[in-house]
Amino acid sequence: MPQNHQGHKKKKHHKHHHHDKNNNNASTSGDSGTEISSIGSWESSSDSDKKNNNANLPYSVAFSATMGRYLVAARDLKPGDIIIQDHVLTIGPAVDSGMVCLGCYTPISTRSPKCLGCGWPLCSAKCPGYREKFGHSRTECSLLREKRVADVLEKCPGKAEMKQIYECILPLRCLLLRDTDPKRWSILMGMESHNTVRRKLPTLWNRNQEVIVNRLINDWGMKQFSEEEIHTICGIIEVNCFEVGHNESRARALYPSAFLLAHDCRPNTTHTDDPITHELHIRATTPISRGETITLTYAYTLQGTLKRREHLQEGKFFWCCCQRCIDPTEFETFSSALACPKCARGVILATEPLNQTAPWKCRDCGYLVSAKSMNILVDRIFEELESLDVNNIENLEEFLEKYRNVLHPNHYLSISAKYSLCQLYGKFEGYLIRDLSAKDLKVKETYCRDVLRVVDQLEPGMSRLRGVIMYELHAPIMIQATRAYENKEINAEELRKRLMEVYHLLKDSEAILAIEPEGSQEQTMAWAAKFALQRLKKSLTKINK
Repeated sequence: MPQNHQGHKKKKHHKHHHHDKNNNNASTSGDSGTEISSIGSWESSSDSDKKNNNANLPYSVAFSATMGRYLVAARDLKPGDIIIQDHVLTIGPAVDSGMVCLGCYTPISTRSPKCLGCGWPLCSAKCPGYREKFGHSRTECSLLREKRVADVLEKCPGKAEMKQIYECILPLRCLLLRDTDPKRWSILMGMESHNTVRRKLPTLWNRNQEVIVNRLINDWGMKQFSEEEIHTICGIIEVNCFEVGHNESRARALYPSAFLLAHDCRPNTTHTDDPITHELHIRATTPISRGETITLTYAYTLQGTLKRREHLQEGKFFWCCCQRCIDPTEFETFSSALACPKCARGVILATEPLNQTAPWKCRDCGYLVSAKSMNILVDRIFEELESLDVNNIENLEEFLEKYRNVLHPNHYLSISAKYSLCQLYGKFEGYLIRDLSAKDLKVKETYCRDVLRVVDQLEPGMSRLRGVIMYELHAPIMIQATRAYENKEINAEELRKRLMEVYHLLKDSEAILAIEPEGSQEQTMAWAAKFALQRLKKSLTKINK
């Protein structure tokens, strides 16, 4: 889910890359063969969970032939309740991260100081992850020194190969658990790798063979590990990992309990990770009844069904059949809909949402579009959006105008552009919030409301995205109301009414974003919301007098 404030390009790096065990079709629809049990003494419960009585855990492990193992609520849960606190099982640089510190995963360069043990570059000798399990451990350092792997790094011919070298770190750290930490290795081996499915995907399997397996065994001299073991680890990472990190730090991590969370394209939880230790917190975003499946999304929620299901099949090896995927309107958001070119008000929707090749049809005039044509059109528009400068308001506005009669106003590509604009208006030179014209303030308000209406359906409750959008929405409403009152266009009662909406937006935004990790952009926004609330309360008190 988007967690940055830089525009739509960054959204490719959402933190939803994980999957549950034995799950070839991770729909959260009901299954008559479900069995539920307490997690009991299961080995992969997190350290923090084990400090408590297992009977008091807020979740239990359920099993079905369709979904495999997954988590259900052991009691009624409220929005904001912490469900899981997981320490990192193992962690490493993200794919395509390039040269980063092995301790904290922040970008570094060839001029950065080197580890005195193995010679690999670090951010500094005081890195919080130096000599730590969640960073550059002593075991890893010793092995890299023994195999002189830093020599390979020194001879690296370019950025592309450098990224591949760093991509090998997490698989290596997983493999090291086999001989150094049998308990954590056992937990790792309890995760699904989908080797059978992945062997049938030659592009994926062969890439892993070339980039990771051959490099570890032949180039790095890690001959103590078999090809089959390394491929299995690659699969476990692909299926179960979370993308974590804050600001410039980006990493992939595996967790001992959270991997059991089932997928749903309208999830009922969100997650955060500690900036230093990357301890994972899973919280409820909506009320979850006892026995209800606890879900997280492995996809980007603001993506349409056709592309979302394709991503899940290619990356997580299952076709999603959740309630959102079944509904052509995606809970009346029309996130995938096109405007019909043949009639004035019709919208084109999937005729069979769970069939990737089924035609699309206008529900008013019956105009048909093939799935192939839909894919070609949406891919072309997506590529155009991706090519734009994410910080250029004029370019994004031109994009929206160009496709105003092609995409439904709530189509995910339009919403992506609007989400970027929500954050750009008010933050860039020439568009600072206090300098915005009446027209631009209204535009920012409109875009925020457009995005919020969609998010309210697809990420309801205490979701990070709702918190961000509500914060962005409060400013244009407040400034417009204040200006209107000063110009005697509205009376005190109307001013109070509008400011009360601002009050509720700030209150909800602060409550949601305050749980974000210290130092994150979202928590900074929470503090800003808190101070704005304090000032607003004083203003409301004066008006009430």
